[in-house]
Formats: sequence, structure tokens, C-alpha cells
Amino acid sequence: MATPEGEIVNAICEYLTLKRRFFYRHNQIPVFNKDRGTFRAMPKYSMRGVPDIICVKDGRYIGIEVKTEKGVLSEHQHEFGRGLMLAGGDYLVARSLDDVMGFGL
Repeated sequence: MATPEGEIVNAICEYLTLKRRFFYRHNQIPVFNKDRGTFRAMPKYSMRGVPDIICVKDGRYIGIEVKTEKGVLSEHQHEFGRGLMLAGGDYLVARSLDDVMGFGL
């Protein structure tokens, strides 16, 4: 049975907390406007595909995109990962806590 993505995210966040890493959980969902029944537009210059967890270790920006065993990156996630690595950061697709631990976090 596959582990749900939310459980993987929580396990990674708990681990990073125990390791005293600087990180934050990133949700990129626009605010719902009840009066209009729609989501508000994202602010200008908002990026799509931002990783689920952002971590900084030893001055390195590390984007951690969490996926289930069968989860697939969207095109926006691919683009963000490429852009981040070109800018000198690291991008990790984590399908388990073991992936994060193996990355040296």
C-alpha cells in the first residue's frame, strides 16, 4: 500500500525539525474568495511549481518536491527544478524520508 503524500511531507518536516534544519513548508494555493466563488489571482511574479518544502543548509537553497511512489512532476515543477539548479540551488524529488536522509539533510 502506498504512503499518502501528506504523510511523507509530515515525516520529512518532523525529521528536519529534529535535525534543527532551517526549513519551511510551502503551500502555493491562492485564497478562495467566497463572495465571487472563485480563487483570487496569484500575485504578479508568483512562480508555479514551487517545491513543497524549502530548506537552507550550509548556505545552499534546497527545494524538496514530495511525490508518492507513482507521483509525476508537472511541467511547472520540472521548470522550477531546472531553474533552481541553474541558479546554483539543489532540487530533490523525495518519495520517502530515506530520500531526504540520503541527500545529506
